[in-house]
Amino acid sequence: MTKVTIHAAKTNLSKLIAKVEAGEEVVICRGNVEVARLVPAAIANDTGSKRKPGRFKGQFKIDDRFFEPLPAEYLGAE
Repeated sequence: MTKVTIHAAKTNLSKLIAKVEAGEEVVICRGNVEVARLVPAAIANDTGSKRKPGRFKGQFKIDDRFFEPLPAEYLGAE
């Protein structure tokens, strides 16, 4: 894992991306505090969990007023 400052990351972005493409992880720090992590896009997009429609069914209720039109004072407010 490579750690770089924000300034170094801006200056050497192409080189850092090449390292990430080669399989290395790059951590960007503000001072000594880690603030971002560069990883391959395939890893970043794979959260490991799949969306499951209806997963929260029955866990909360939406009041019928939610579907009513907004009051005129809200619609004309600027």
